[in-house]
Amino acid sequence: MRIKILILVLLLPYFINAQDFDRSKMDSLFARIETLGKGMGSISIFSDGKEVYQKSYGFADIENGVKADAHTKYRIGSITKTFTASVVMKLIEEGKLSLASTLNDYYPQVKNSDKITIEHLLQHRSGISNFLSVEDYLTWNTDKQTKEQVMNRIISGGVSFEPDEKFEYSNSNYVLLTFIMEDVTGEKFPELLDRIIFSPCKLKDTYMGSEIRSDNNEAYSYVKLSDWKKESETDMSIPLGAGSIVSTPSDLNVFLANLFSGKIVTAESLKKMLMLKDNFGLGLFRVPFYDMTGYGHTGGIDGFQSNAFYFPENKVSVALVENGVVYSLNDIILGALSIYFGKAYELPEFSESIVLKAEDLDKYLGVYSTPAFPLKLTITKDDNLLIAQGSGQPSFPLECFEPDKFKFDPAKVELEFIPDENKLILKQNGMTFDMAKE
Repeated sequence: MRIKILILVLLLPYFINAQDFDRSKMDSLFARIETLGKGMGSISIFSDGKEVYQKSYGFADIENGVKADAHTKYRIGSITKTFTASVVMKLIEEGKLSLASTLNDYYPQVKNSDKITIEHLLQHRSGISNFLSVEDYLTWNTDKQTKEQVMNRIISGGVSFEPDEKFEYSNSNYVLLTFIMEDVTGEKFPELLDRIIFSPCKLKDTYMGSEIRSDNNEAYSYVKLSDWKKESETDMSIPLGAGSIVSTPSDLNVFLANLFSGKIVTAESLKKMLMLKDNFGLGLFRVPFYDMTGYGHTGGIDGFQSNAFYFPENKVSVALVENGVVYSLNDIILGALSIYFGKAYELPEFSESIVLKAEDLDKYLGVYSTPAFPLKLTITKDDNLLIAQGSGQPSFPLECFEPDKFKFDPAKVELEFIPDENKLILKQNGMTFDMAKE
């Protein structure tokens, strides 16, 4: 499971009648994304607990010609963590856990377990390494894993810092929370989710995932190469409480509305969830715009990417899940909310890519590295398509937009090759790295 936390800065006015937004412009945004092959998925916007906009675009199953609709279910990746954190807080209310409980009460074999608390796990401050970031992850992520195998992977990964020293995102934290919750209650994780969240909130299209079934209106995920290519499926015995839930954007908004209205955990528990360190709370992080604040989470697993945010001051939430990503989800949500709140916004213009011949790409191929960047970057080709892959990461296609310049919009990556010097310049999130060919 690859998790990318994307910081979203939204500029919204304080008040506007939700019924007055430009629906035709909103429809045009998603029609343009669909028609030009810039994404596939579904979006939902809620105001005061009710859905005011929903749109699905693209296919849930390309091979069988199944179009996405309002009931198409997607893997939501790390948005699962908000569900998991909510269940943990409910169990604390029931007296079965405590934020101050230490990991050695449950799994003393984990290094520093006597100093790692439940709160550290929830807030990614445990220091436990992310067992899904190892070099060989893609060699076993599609295979079913036993609890013992997962625990061995977590334990062997060790720790990277002392508890509460800093924030470092790690899926190991939420997998351990899954096991702890099952141990203290005697209930399986899916049963806990159903008892505490799914049934009370009437989430009919939300559950812990398994192998994807198109006949159950579940979407496969795809990556855009020269055409859409189906992605492999992470076995859901691996991410568990870190990323195993399947849902719809509408159900995600129902969940957020219930969470923030005190129908899942108490106001006091929610307050603790919203107490931030390094911009991250307990299963939630903050999204600022003007002097207002939203809370939510992002997710990514296989070819799926997702965002879900709730803005308490105006009781508006937005959830977007895509099973085929080309145009950045941040840009889509920013556009959708700008239209919804009546902000000035120009529909995106998607320029034509430069089409190169296969032999034109040979000068770029090779392995590039720099001491300043933690991963080596391998550049290969598939016919006339250039492919990049960070060590231990999934590969991604590169789009040529200027001579010697390529991009991958979903991750905001730009590569500028300098073939005569056997180097490239990598740009992402305001950072620049000069990488030399090995």
